[in-house]
Amino acid sequence: MTQAADEHRTVARVFTDRVRGVRPGAWDDPAPCEGWAARDVVRHLVEWFPDFLKAGAGVDLPKGPPVDEDPVAAWTVHSDGVQALLDDPATAEKVLSNPHIGEVPLDQAVDRFYTADVFMHTWDLARATGQEERLDPDKCAQLLDGMLPIDDMLRQSGQYGPRVEVPDSADVQTRLIAFIGRKP
Repeated sequence: MTQAADEHRTVARVFTDRVRGVRPGAWDDPAPCEGWAARDVVRHLVEWFPDFLKAGAGVDLPKGPPVDEDPVAAWTVHSDGVQALLDDPATAEKVLSNPHIGEVPLDQAVDRFYTADVFMHTWDLARATGQEERLDPDKCAQLLDGMLPIDDMLRQSGQYGPRVEVPDSADVQTRLIAFIGRKP
């Protein structure tokens, strides 16, 4: 097992718990991402990543039902497919190639771009559906420390909203959530 496989297993487990914890009727509740409902958080993760993998590494993930039909099954099939990819010893030998990031070992690319995204969107889904919002503080600190030096690049990518101001004394989760443009 690789560190990327273990990290995904841990992060995806928490997100899966939030997906399974959505109460009936709450999939259409508004999410913290402007214009999104709770189901759109799942849709985002299930839809962007397979194309990223296919284009950059020629990897096809299994496809579950559409998110609008069954968000829990859509997420489960997708997440299990990512975990199987990371658990496959052959993945360590594969490279993802992308014009924006160059060539990166596949497991590292999954960890850096996808698993981190799942981690941050766990808060979005929890907030949208009234579930436990607490994230691992060490992971929050790791992500925030890695993103602060590339703040301008992240903002220019359009993938993050404007930074929300919070007191310097705020806990690390609050600072991370504010950094990515959410109102904690």
